[in-house]
Amino acid sequence: MIEMFLHVTEARYLEGYKVEVSFNDGRKGVADLSEALKGPVFEPLKDMLAFSQLRVDEELETIVWPNGADLAPEYLYFQVFWDSSELQEQFKKWGYIT
Repeated sequence: MIEMFLHVTEARYLEGYKVEVSFNDGRKGVADLSEALKGPVFEPLKDMLAFSQLRVDEELETIVWPNGADLAPEYLYFQVFWDSSELQEQFKKWGYIT
């Protein structure tokens, strides 16, 4: 169970819409963010060059893009570890699964 505030400590663009993400709880994995690119602020990120310009904002402690888009650390965590049986209860609390 996650008992701390979750933060992204590192992120690295891989390919397509995949990003390697490290979190402050020591976990690390790959998130496929293709399903996250919906809505006006995310639409421009469907362009691979724009998407690949992601970085970790030290103040927000999550992934951001030059156009102002960002994703919550919890959402990124879910995208990386959605199939982890030990985290299912946490994902329910966050509202990502029912």
